[in-house]
Amino acid sequence: MREFRQPRSILPRRSAGLGESRPGHSGGPRPSPSPDIAVESTVVDSGVYRDGARIASPSTLAEALSCVPDEQSMAWIGLYRPDDAQLYDAAKHFDLHELAVEDAIVAHQRPKLERYGETLFVVLRAARYRDETERVEFGELHVFCGPSFILTVRHSESPDLSAVRHRMENDPELLKLGTEAVLYAILDAVVDGYAPVVAGLQNDIDEIETEVFSGDPGVSRRIYELTREVIEFQRASRPLLGMLRGLSAGFDKYHTDEELQRYLRDVTDHATTVVEQADGFRQLLGNILTVNATLVSQNQNEEMRNLTRASYTQNEEIKKVSAWAAILFAPTLIGTVYGMNFDEMPELHWHLGYPFALSMMVLTCGTLYTVFKRRGWL
Repeated sequence: MREFRQPRSILPRRSAGLGESRPGHSGGPRPSPSPDIAVESTVVDSGVYRDGARIASPSTLAEALSCVPDEQSMAWIGLYRPDDAQLYDAAKHFDLHELAVEDAIVAHQRPKLERYGETLFVVLRAARYRDETERVEFGELHVFCGPSFILTVRHSESPDLSAVRHRMENDPELLKLGTEAVLYAILDAVVDGYAPVVAGLQNDIDEIETEVFSGDPGVSRRIYELTREVIEFQRASRPLLGMLRGLSAGFDKYHTDEELQRYLRDVTDHATTVVEQADGFRQLLGNILTVNATLVSQNQNEEMRNLTRASYTQNEEIKKVSAWAAILFAPTLIGTVYGMNFDEMPELHWHLGYPFALSMMVLTCGTLYTVFKRRGWL
């Protein structure tokens, strides 16, 4: 067995960022176990299987590691946010590569498939749609798959691996195919978990289309948020295609059972469909955002036209009021001047002074009216 050594310079530096929150990761930082809680509480389930049947159910990780199976059996151990010491113990017993263990401890990894000798290290991003919040939550799962063991490390509530274990235990013929069959079942569960997410995103997009054409002012923000979820969903699902192609490429080299090959090809088909749907969602959201921007621009233009029309109407009214005010101001001015009753005023004692004043008022008003009428003010 290769001697496992704990990295000194790499792990502390990367672990320092473990408490940072990253958008799109529902797992969040992995808290250190409380001193009052037994470390073994992170062992969700563990079992030793031979010929498709469970022959032992260790209750602790130490007990499970002491029951390392022979070539005809396998161990399946499930951990939930384990302590670093647990992973190091498992690494020593199962001869896990230190880089893979480091990734499992730090978490927040991209989906990937790596081979270290006879051990496969698989990182998966599960997803589930929450109807109550209309949000997509993402989880992270690390799988160590060796010739005689499966070690799963979950950093979030999803996926539900208890259902996978129940399915495999109820299908001994499939479980007899070994650790590769368990890895297939986990991949299948993750990909099947994408179907409700696709349905939820499709429903959200349908609602957004309705909101766009109804003029909802908050739809732009929702389009942006949903686009981010779709992008995160693409990051979780798209790498699966490369991972499944990598597994398919090793069918002949590692003498994978033909029935298991069919199952994996079925998972590949489902994953391809999910990726294509996610790509379609992203393109559709881009088109919806463009349409929404066009509609918003049209509404703004319409509002500007209405404001311009209202401003024009107001200006016309002001012109009329101003014109009439000017017309009425002329006789008022003349009447005011001649109403001062000073003794020394021209034409004050003139016999035709009164008709002259009235005529001047009428003439001034008529002249102003004609000018304003020609200019379109009246």
